[in-house]
Amino acid sequence: MREIVMQTTGLTKRYRDLTALDHADMTVYKKDIYGLIGRNGAGKTTIMKVITGLTESSGGEFRLFGKSGSDADSEKKRIGCLIENPAFFGSMTAYQNLKYYALQKGITDEKQIDKALDLVDLTGVKNKKFRKFSLGMKQRLGIALAVMDNPDLVILDEPINGLDPIGISELRETFRKMSSERGVTFIISSHILSELYMVANRFLFIDKGKILKEITKEELDLECMRCHVVKTDDTKNAAVIIEKDLGITNYKVIDSGEIRIYDENIRPDEINKLLVRNNVNVSGIYETGISLEDYFKSLVGEERS
Repeated sequence: MREIVMQTTGLTKRYRDLTALDHADMTVYKKDIYGLIGRNGAGKTTIMKVITGLTESSGGEFRLFGKSGSDADSEKKRIGCLIENPAFFGSMTAYQNLKYYALQKGITDEKQIDKALDLVDLTGVKNKKFRKFSLGMKQRLGIALAVMDNPDLVILDEPINGLDPIGISELRETFRKMSSERGVTFIISSHILSELYMVANRFLFIDKGKILKEITKEELDLECMRCHVVKTDDTKNAAVIIEKDLGITNYKVIDSGEIRIYDENIRPDEINKLLVRNNVNVSGIYETGISLEDYFKSLVGEERS
């Protein structure tokens, strides 16, 4: 059974008349790269702030490394985060800035500074003053600060902002390597699903403070994959007939009323006739399959363009 790193139950945050987070349930397992997907203002940052203690919740609870309530506070030292832009000093170099924060964190081994800079590919500019950094370099230095003390859980809010395509690709590889080799768990937010899709293994969709869906990458692929949908009130018998009489094995029973067939060379009319002949009611057969962006739009109730 996978170890649960962080779990929320009914987590709520209100700001006077605004409910920024509305009874949110989510579960993050060890070594997950967990993607928070939502528009600006959806509630992604609020979740991160509650988990890290930057703001207090209005209700519900969260467990961190198996502990809850006041017991979870001591576990927050195992978190590295980049939620708001760190206050780096423009007149100091990248190395000097990290050394300043290392002293604040009680880090005595300066090799950890070099390792953090190397992870985000800033070793070559570690003696360059921060004010001369590009936006992408500043973002990477923030990530270096988040991982400098070897955290078990890293929380990053929009970490790819300002990065060029090569920088984004390199950062993805860094996250994968830290997850697979060091067992680090990541929670990463973005409003760009296509970028998170390239690195995350699980996703949480949120809009207007409400959790819309928590889903694995494999489940997301099935949701978006082009297929034929058979709507019937007897999926059990329908699946047996489809497999036995038509030899179709690449299908999935979604629920009590839907079967998705991923075989491209099928004839919907043939399936319909066969099922009706075997006294299985068919309310519809149609083709579906959408892009990641359209999938998100369907969750939040937007019309596709």
